[in-house]
Amino acid sequence: MDLVEKFFLVCLLIFFAAIHETRGDAMVTGTVFCDQCKDGERSLFDYPLYGVKVKVNCADRNGQITMSREETTNWFGNYAMKFDGTPDLSNCYAQVSSTGQGSSDCTAAAGSAQQLRLMFRMFDMEMYAVDSLLSEPANPMSFCPRSTNPVPAPVTPVTPSNPPPVQVPVTPVSPTPRVRVPPVPQLPPLPPLPSLPPMPPMPFLEASACTHENWTTPEYKCYWRAVNPDSKVALAFGLYAARRYGNDMTLWQGLQGRGDPYRTLLREGITAYLNSFNSLQFPYHTVGVVQHMNWALMGSPSSVLLTALRFKRANSGSTSNGLVTCKFTPCK
Repeated sequence: MDLVEKFFLVCLLIFFAAIHETRGDAMVTGTVFCDQCKDGERSLFDYPLYGVKVKVNCADRNGQITMSREETTNWFGNYAMKFDGTPDLSNCYAQVSSTGQGSSDCTAAAGSAQQLRLMFRMFDMEMYAVDSLLSEPANPMSFCPRSTNPVPAPVTPVTPSNPPPVQVPVTPVSPTPRVRVPPVPQLPPLPPLPSLPPMPPMPFLEASACTHENWTTPEYKCYWRAVNPDSKVALAFGLYAARRYGNDMTLWQGLQGRGDPYRTLLREGITAYLNSFNSLQFPYHTVGVVQHMNWALMGSPSSVLLTALRFKRANSGSTSNGLVTCKFTPCK
């Protein structure tokens, strides 16, 4: 993106902020996990739940419900709720209300409710986050670590108050004769260790950030590993992307978009999606890219531009630790 296009996006951002200054939206997001070990917290064995219904309830000082909203989790276990206006959601709680078809093995009980936390407020928009909600199976899985049985306390024998004196026979000890140990012969030196071969390069562990121009260059097509250029946008980003861009648009076509804020968001979102597969140190992980795309598509045009600019900054390699370059080399 050249300087003129950046200036154009900034002007659009200010324009939309001015148009929507009287309109506010509050967004609530979170994730539901299956607590397979029933330990009441996130662990290595837990996984996201699809098709689970989450309800957000807001109560007044007397405990009366004043506002309620329900949403279903997607394939990644995420949910997002939008509240019109800018209501105060600081006294609201989220909890699993019921389970759906995608989580039949983890439906015995719901975990405790979690309070909403305000993440940021900008352009009359509010973003609230919820700590991970849990749903539990009927019994813990067999592979979960089990608690050991408590060891009984040792029993102290009762002794009489005045025990009789015990006579211990004393045996004289003869002095131990000194034994001279012969000197140990010197061992031969150990042979030198063989030199180990150098470690093969692991580009996935290196920090790398590539722009959409890099991903559309023919000589770098071998870096399309996790997905291919003909993969559908709707399959990668879900229902909201399908509603906005249709079911037939491919990732390759989405990388060509420019001018329109929604097409710019798609281009930078696909680029961040590909970078997350290519580098473990990219600022966004794959699920985070999909999540931020859906939040933007559910919000106002100003949130679309903000998300597109954040993706653009990450794809250009601008990080808090300095500038990261694209580690692509021409494919053989």
